[in-house]
Amino acid sequence: MDRGGPQIIPRPGQWSPGRPAPWADLTDPGSACTLERVASILPVGHRGRPSPVSNEGGIPSAVLIALYDGDAGVEVVLTRRSWNLRTHRGEVSFPGGRSDPGESPLTTALREADEEVALRPSTVRPLGELDHLTTITRRAYIVPVVGVVDGRPLLQPNTAEVDGILHVSLAELLEPGVFREERWGSGDLSRPIYFFELHGDTVWGATAAMLRQLLCRLTGVDRGEAVDDDPARDLPPWVRPPGADDPGVF
Repeated sequence: MDRGGPQIIPRPGQWSPGRPAPWADLTDPGSACTLERVASILPVGHRGRPSPVSNEGGIPSAVLIALYDGDAGVEVVLTRRSWNLRTHRGEVSFPGGRSDPGESPLTTALREADEEVALRPSTVRPLGELDHLTTITRRAYIVPVVGVVDGRPLLQPNTAEVDGILHVSLAELLEPGVFREERWGSGDLSRPIYFFELHGDTVWGATAAMLRQLLCRLTGVDRGEAVDDDPARDLPPWVRPPGADDPGVF
């Protein structure tokens, strides 16, 4: 099966190839992908770097990055969203959604994973957070919560929201040719956009940015500046850079 999928990529007219994968020079980057390593770099209670909009009235959301030891090493649970949804149609993403008033990111992430793929909260051992991600319109931000499951979970998609469930090994994401970066726009509005080309699917945008951050942390390579983890964090309020007309970007 060829790599890449049917996702609609709203690439603007002004774009250029980006940098190579941060781990491109490592001999065996997949060897760093162990649950023990995850727990050491993201211990329980670790708080991610906040988005600037968390103090500007931005609406919080949270996603669950559920990891487990599988046949191909550490694997992560992803979903392919329904093509019938109003936004993010057909996108590959983590289970997650908007926080209810007064809800913690962990509670949101666990609730949404239960609702979307029937991952029971009692089966997840929570760890820490990755750095938070600003949506490209700066009206909201995403808190990535990492959790560990004992063995491959038995999941069931909520077909109203989820078209399919993907179990992807971190080692595959680190393989040559899977990750790529593009620069969208020019001048002050130029931003890195990340892609992971799977067999039959493309992971891009916010989900790819979170995966890139996780893999950089695991392999110990330089993640770059804050804007490389969170490309929209330094935009002026409500600015929409190239590609932002599609809500699937961030």
